[in-house]
Amino acid sequence: MSAIDLRLLPTTASVDGAGNLSIGGVSIADLASQFGTPLFVYDEQHLRERCREAVAAFGPDSVIYATKAFLCKAMAQLAHEEGVLLDVATGGEFHVALQAGVPGDRCVMHGNNKSLDELRMAITNNIRHIVVDSFDELSRLETLHAEGLAVPRVQLRITPGVHVNTHDYISTGQDDSKFGFNLNNGDAHRAIEQARNSAAVNLVGIHCHIGSNVLAIENFEDASKVMVDLFASSGLQELTLGGGLGVAYTERDNAPTMQQWSTVLKRAAASLPSTARIYVEPGRSIVATAGITVYNVGTVKHIEGVRTYIAVDGGMSDNMRPALYESEYEVFDPARTNADRTERARIVGKHCESGDILVFNAPVAPNVAVGDLLVTPVTGAYGYSMANNYNKVTRPAVVFVANGVARLVVRRENLDDLTRLDV
Repeated sequence: MSAIDLRLLPTTASVDGAGNLSIGGVSIADLASQFGTPLFVYDEQHLRERCREAVAAFGPDSVIYATKAFLCKAMAQLAHEEGVLLDVATGGEFHVALQAGVPGDRCVMHGNNKSLDELRMAITNNIRHIVVDSFDELSRLETLHAEGLAVPRVQLRITPGVHVNTHDYISTGQDDSKFGFNLNNGDAHRAIEQARNSAAVNLVGIHCHIGSNVLAIENFEDASKVMVDLFASSGLQELTLGGGLGVAYTERDNAPTMQQWSTVLKRAAASLPSTARIYVEPGRSIVATAGITVYNVGTVKHIEGVRTYIAVDGGMSDNMRPALYESEYEVFDPARTNADRTERARIVGKHCESGDILVFNAPVAPNVAVGDLLVTPVTGAYGYSMANNYNKVTRPAVVFVANGVARLVVRRENLDDLTRLDV
């Protein structure tokens, strides 16, 4: 297998003559030395360029970033500075956005089971709109209206009956889904009628989300056509065409570009009046390739006739996706970035689980040894956001790099943090 495909690395990634990788003008070796491992490293220029690309494609105040992919105060501030709205799915995500200085009206609230407290928090902080997911949620909003709260702007999440080519656990637009009002069984039309007749909500639009990491551009076109037809007959003002634009995780993957995606969505919406307000949700495509994870090798175990295991100092506590979805990643030595990866190994973590696997059958450079660094690219989405303390492992630090400077945006947890909530 050849060297790592550089298209999987962040925008400012560079490799010197000796094969050493730098991002944002800072070497990975120096970052590991300064901040320790495991370590999440984000290319700030890459993040900003992706936000700007989306805003340029769809217009100001039209792009909504799903904070579930990656959120900290620095990320919320960056997205807000670049004119991107924030999608929060819980009160916790909304709290982080507010703490980062993002106004409530620059956020929208998702979630299939929002509590009364979360809805109250959204309304009292002047959220831009709430994406209502169920009839029970409409009832909760009636309860809050009876308390005297302001009437919120709402969109209704519609399940359009479109199955996409992604993992079942992140497919959301098919009929059998926990999300939204089903279009094909009539629930969507009943919800629209109920919301229209309710004094507790101001129904302004409809919303769909067909799945995460969608790579087939035709899936977006199919869902958009369904939603545009419903929207055209609804007399509403706003339409959100959601569904996460996919990214390439391995050199075999081919992902649509932001421009290809925008062309498809704009073509589907071309028949709508100019007064219609269209929102889009580019999902993980904003952050995924911007981030890498840096590990230190602790054990190399050769089992003759079976396989080689390379164990690193992280694992399913900082990347749950392989265990959850059998997601595939690449791995390489940042001190030998240009090296052909001619050997094979299973990259595993330090947790007491056989399923603690980061890369199932990874091509690696020869003679990986204890103390070497390994990098997994394209971990900027759903890495840190899914990080956990299984086996009481402390969560990694997160750094942003730009113009030769690394800044710590989330500190590494310490052992005292593990008992901080104990009583």
